[in-house]
Amino acid sequence: MDEKTMVADTLAGINGELTRFGEMIPQTENKQLKQTLKQLRNACETSQEEIYQLARAHQYYVPAEKASTQEIQHVKNILTQG
Repeated sequence: MDEKTMVADTLAGINGELTRFGEMIPQTENKQLKQTLKQLRNACETSQEEIYQLARAHQYYVPAEKASTQEIQHVKNILTQG
């Protein structure tokens, strides 16, 4: 397995963990457990950012172009209709 694939797999795994933390934290009533889960989530987010920066530095990940003002307005219009 090459480095690019390992980085992509690692980011996918971390993203999955962050999703699970997002599901668990609001459902946890025990304050100590909730705090521990938040600390683990924060550590995960830090790791995700570090690996993302590595991916960008090695050009394993190239972000999409920034949205135009028109595109941003269009999405705002969609989200505020209702």
